Amino acid sequence: MRITELLTKATVAMDLEATTKDEAILELAHQLNHAGKLNNLDDFVAAIHNRESQSSTGIGEGIAIPHAKVGAVDTPAIAFGKSKAGLDYNSLDMQPAHLFFMIAAPEAGAQTHLDALAKLSGILMDDQVREALLHATTPEEVLAIINKADDEVEDEENVTNHAADVDTTQPYVLAVTACPTGIAHTFMARDALKKQAEQMGVQIKVETNGAGGIKNHLTEEDIEKADGIIVAADVHVETNRFNGKNVVQVPVADGIKRPEALIQTALDKSRKPFVAEQGTTTSEGNEEKLSVGKTIYKHLMNGVSNMLPLVIAGGILMAIVFMIHPDAMDPNSSHYNAFADTLWQIGNKSAFALIVPILAGYIARSIADKPGFAAGLVGGMLAVSGDSGFIGGIIAGFLAGYLTQGIKSLTKNFPQMLEGLKPTLIYPIVSVTITGLAMIYIFNTPASWLNNALISGLDSLSGTNIVILGIVIGAMMAIDMGGPFNKAAYVFSTAALTAGNPAPITAAMVGGMVPPIALAFAMIIFRAKFTKEQRGSIIPNFVMGASFITEGAIPFAAADPLRVIPSMMVGSGIAGGLALLFGSQIQAPHGGLVVIFGTDFGHSLYTIIAIVIGALIGAVMYGLLKQKPKQTPTI
Repeated sequence: MRITELLTKATVAMDLEATTKDEAILELAHQLNHAGKLNNLDDFVAAIHNRESQSSTGIGEGIAIPHAKVGAVDTPAIAFGKSKAGLDYNSLDMQPAHLFFMIAAPEAGAQTHLDALAKLSGILMDDQVREALLHATTPEEVLAIINKADDEVEDEENVTNHAADVDTTQPYVLAVTACPTGIAHTFMARDALKKQAEQMGVQIKVETNGAGGIKNHLTEEDIEKADGIIVAADVHVETNRFNGKNVVQVPVADGIKRPEALIQTALDKSRKPFVAEQGTTTSEGNEEKLSVGKTIYKHLMNGVSNMLPLVIAGGILMAIVFMIHPDAMDPNSSHYNAFADTLWQIGNKSAFALIVPILAGYIARSIADKPGFAAGLVGGMLAVSGDSGFIGGIIAGFLAGYLTQGIKSLTKNFPQMLEGLKPTLIYPIVSVTITGLAMIYIFNTPASWLNNALISGLDSLSGTNIVILGIVIGAMMAIDMGGPFNKAAYVFSTAALTAGNPAPITAAMVGGMVPPIALAFAMIIFRAKFTKEQRGSIIPNFVMGASFITEGAIPFAAADPLRVIPSMMVGSGIAGGLALLFGSQIQAPHGGLVVIFGTDFGHSLYTIIAIVIGALIGAVMYGLLKQKPKQTPTI
């Protein structure tokens, strides 16, 4: 689909009068409404703001692409507006946004808004396109610029760069890009690599693992002819097809920030070839600058990221049951409710029961690709039945993954006639059997002892000790707001909750809620130290904090880390300690105020007091440290 099928003269607003993010959203929404694309303006604007509350659609480079897929849209469309002066959009690079593309997609639409997002993200990587749009004076000129850029973009559904067209006398590099959402960064990395390759005189083909699936798929002939391969991805990518090639594996952001260095590394013939025998994913030296610790962290986070949907879904359902009554799921209680019991079966007995097996399975898959998944799942199930919990699950995941790697290494010289039996028979039977036996006879006993010792230790904490625990966990939630420390604290707390101890998750949730709320308070108390645009995020930050979305504070932390992070750590730590001191016991791992009231109503007032105290302390500390904003010249 061409962008100008969605972006028309009627939906081009040209120069915006808006000076704030909210005003820009409203002005573009009105443009779509006047063009007859919406059936309910208020619902559409609410959907846009809901999407912005998850993370800013200001993708950097002066670009913002607000978007929503909602029933308030009659016809898919894109609105465009620009601001030469720029306005604060809470963009990822913390720079003013100048170009705005608002995408409206009907709720029943398939991939319209995702495809448009992907295409726009790529086109807008071009400096000349951005500059031309910024200085366009008429809607016709805007459409002509977009049409020209659209013509230059390859239609990846009908691949044009075949391996047969490659000049074998010139360098040829392949790349795969992928990000968790499969939208902006996937395609920004693609275009950055292609643009740099063109400047270097290097032939390149890029496969994208986007929200709409894999496009521009790398063929066996492509891989055979390639001099090197770049995998710029934050999610799992099938790499066993690259056996024997020079493979560079980096985060997707590196594909955007340093494409030249990646292409040069991919062309470096002195690097050790990648080894992937029937699903082996990595060999020493292929994961660029990845230490042992970072490798372990990568595999662990792959398990955690796939586990979290179960944690959140199960936790919210459990909270709903507690809101009906704490004993609503108990058939022997006078408060028994059949529907509540059904929700409990779904949330606690099903979703929560899968947490450890999924954690273990995806750790193993991250290490050994698909052949390791089955053994990881079985090992995780045995960890649950063996009472070794999260500790056993993590052990099972790494055991299954590296065991499968070893099996593949041992069988790599088997006769060719057995190749087809390896992934379907040999790998699963051997890996599942050995992993199962090892968990039952070797690892479950000590892991169960350690797990129970940890639980007993937590259960015995009281007084000063439990307050210290709350301070530590609360502060960890604010150190990197979604990074390794935050995730470590959250995983530990979730593990403790599944074992029956709610203290850690109470401190984690309270600590995670504080940063956005603290920043909102800071903008109210120290109004003169914040710009008008920043103060426009006061309400969204209160909403995100109340919903346990710590990431609402990330734009501020990224722009001023030396002042924001210590202030938030102090506030979150104090809030976590106070919550446990007051006896709060949140019984679900996610949901913010919903689960505070739903699962621990008796302490809800004390919990909120702890959050407010911590947030006010963090706000005052940051406000005193923060400098007044500097006036930025207009462009």
